[in-house]
Amino acid sequence: MNSLVKRWIEARDRKPETEYEEAKRKFEMAMGKPFITVCLEIPAGFEKFNTEFLKLENDQQFHEEVLDLIKKRLLLDSRHKSS
Repeated sequence: MNSLVKRWIEARDRKPETEYEEAKRKFEMAMGKPFITVCLEIPAGFEKFNTEFLKLENDQQFHEEVLDLIKKRLLLDSRHKSS
């Protein structure tokens, strides 16, 4: 019974933080460039590269590669829509 109450309280505690994060995101979007947040899990079978995977979060070259991928995807999507 105690663990049930604890889970209920923890779930309630997260809600205001979620509302704050949502309001903060809307404000940042209105004030600057649009952005997305993506949560990526390490691919199956690559668990032995855990350390390298975690370093990607702060790897500037990786971020540039992701931006290039986004550009290609957006251009490809715009070409398919105009066809």
